[in-house]
Amino acid sequence: MIAAPDLDQQLVQTKAQLLQLEAAVRQAQANADLGRVTNQRTSRLVAQGWSSAQQGDNDRLTFDARTAAVAVAEANVVAQQAAVHRLEQLTDFEKITAPFDGEITGRFIDVGSLVTADAASGSPLFSIARTDVLRVQVFVPQTAYFGVKNGDHATVTVPEIVNRTFDGMVARNARALATGTRTLLTEVDVDNKSGELAAGLYSVIRLQIRRLNPVVRVPSQAVIFDKDGLSAAVVADGKVQFRKLELDADNGADVEVRAGLLPGDRVILSPPVNLTDGMQVETL
Repeated sequence: MIAAPDLDQQLVQTKAQLLQLEAAVRQAQANADLGRVTNQRTSRLVAQGWSSAQQGDNDRLTFDARTAAVAVAEANVVAQQAAVHRLEQLTDFEKITAPFDGEITGRFIDVGSLVTADAASGSPLFSIARTDVLRVQVFVPQTAYFGVKNGDHATVTVPEIVNRTFDGMVARNARALATGTRTLLTEVDVDNKSGELAAGLYSVIRLQIRRLNPVVRVPSQAVIFDKDGLSAAVVADGKVQFRKLELDADNGADVEVRAGLLPGDRVILSPPVNLTDGMQVETL
């Protein structure tokens, strides 16, 4: 609980003012009823010649004024009710309620501490974590953007937990690449009902990303880089053929070739510098 005596007093005062305004409505209604009765009587007397036209006008306009006063009093009550409702909502914040079930991971106040509710410089009270389902964030490069789909299976591993994998699912993604890095923020939900994982851990995420185009993976030693760009030496019908390559990814030890090679091609690893196109070779 948060003690806010000044706010509590404002609520009490506002409720008392509401009672006064409600009484003012009843008073205004009584005056309006009296004005209506008086106007009816005067109207008959004026018609019979027993009262002057001026008196009739005075009583009629007095009734109209008192009717308008009732509307003003009722509007004041509505405005005061809104003020009471606002203060009641503010006093509800004196009771601290967790937005979800979880564990308190940080406490930043003690009994008697002064707290403020300012959005810029307010005082945090607690931090709470819900760990039955963990949300893991991963930044997917642009090359894999079109293959990421919500609902895809993912696996999560933590370096400190050896020989253990955790199943996850791609729950959501930003649907837009970050301007600075050209990566897609993707969130993977991991079932953690066992409580083995803790919030804030670094982990390795493996996604099952669909390829838009098939690739051929070959060792990096097979790639030739010269003035003409990237190529590879392929043995076909006992002769050397040089194929220009278009890479999809360079993984260091191997490369993924998007165009230039076909599945089943026999490439030459670490080709010698004197290798020429059409040279006759023997394969073992």
